[in-house]
Formats: sequence, structure tokens, C-alpha cells
Amino acid sequence: MLLMKGISKTYPSGSVALRSVDIHIKPGEFVFVVGPSGAGKSTFIKMLFREVIPTTGKLFVDGVDVMSLKPEEIPFLRRQLGIIFQDYRLLNDRTVYDNIAFAMQVIETPYRQIKRRVAAVLDLVGLRSRACDYPGELSGGEQQRVAIARAIVNDPLLVIADEPTGNLDPETSMDIMKIFSQINDSGTTIVMATHDKTIVDIMEKRVIAIEDGYIVRDDAKGVYGYEPEH
Repeated sequence: MLLMKGISKTYPSGSVALRSVDIHIKPGEFVFVVGPSGAGKSTFIKMLFREVIPTTGKLFVDGVDVMSLKPEEIPFLRRQLGIIFQDYRLLNDRTVYDNIAFAMQVIETPYRQIKRRVAAVLDLVGLRSRACDYPGELSGGEQQRVAIARAIVNDPLLVIADEPTGNLDPETSMDIMKIFSQINDSGTTIVMATHDKTIVDIMEKRVIAIEDGYIVRDDAKGVYGYEPEH
């Protein structure tokens, strides 16, 4: 599903974010990426959908050589991924339904299929009754549920989440993680960067720890292993 070979990243400022990273993530895995602030977590995540380009190394996502893609091919890669951010990135002038449906409309999915699939993911995230509401009318947790629904509506093989519970309270965060567990149980691979120690320790999934750009730990069922960040 995901293969990194000798991945390093040095920014123009001279800051080194990743150093000789070798990682293999198999289909269906649930992987947490953890580490202190500034360790390289966000760079690791952003490389997966080519928002950041490695300085050296090779990166394959579902067999696709991401680094060899032409600029016009990058949107097609991203449409096959489910990408979730801490700040939701919803369209505030569109309803919950339309935010989710938009991800299918851009790939010209037939209307009936859109209607059926959007209803299904709204049920999964528990927001069927809020379909006609706008993002501004929702709580932070509900907005993140919409973002998750939008990310999975096209049945991606890989869901990438960058601090998806960073703005949420502990109870809401655990509710969100239950949804991610359901998604993973259906066979979808999940890679999630987080600084939430409680979530990582409770979930008991694979943990990849990054420190100073190096992979310092890769445990099949690990714990966070750092003091919580504030």
C-alpha cells in the first residue's frame, strides 16, 4: 500500500525534516505517526499526497511512483485518497450534504449513485439529520465528522489524517476514533499523525515514532511514548 525508500527532506532554509526513512505499510493497517513537535510528522504525512516533495528517495502509494507523477496527474492521485485535516476545510457556503457530494461530483459520479453513497456515509458518521445544515451551524466534532464523510465517500484505499482530533475535547475525540475504527474494519488503510497520547495508548495500533527526522521506533502495537504536547 505504502512504501518509502531512503526518503529525506531538507527545506530551502536548511531545516532537515526527514532523514533516510524506510517504511512499508501494508493494505488494511492502521498506523499512528507520533513524535515531539517539529519531529517531521507533518512532512511525513504531506508527502503521501505530494504536498511536500522529498529531497531524495522513492515513495510508492498503491504501486504508484508518486515522485514521477506529472503536475497534471497529481489531482488524480489525491482523488484516490481520503485526506483529513485538523481544521476541517469545509465549504462554508454549502450544506453538509453538498460538502460530501462535491467529492463525487468532481469525478462526475452519476446523481443516483451520489445520493445513495452520501446517505450511507452520513449514517456512518451519525449526521443524517444534519444533512441540510451548514458547517457554521455544527460543533467542531460534527464538522470533523463531515470532513471524514467527505474523505471516505469515494471509497479510498488509503485515508490520511493530520491531527484530526487536535481541536476536539477528549470525549469527542474518542467518538471520532470509533468512526476511524469502523472505516479501518472495512479494509481501508489509515495513516494518522497525532499528538494525542490517550488515543494512541487506547487504540493499540501500529506506532511509527519520528524524532529529529529519524524513525526511532516502529511497534506493531505501541504506545505514544512522549510527554503530551500543548
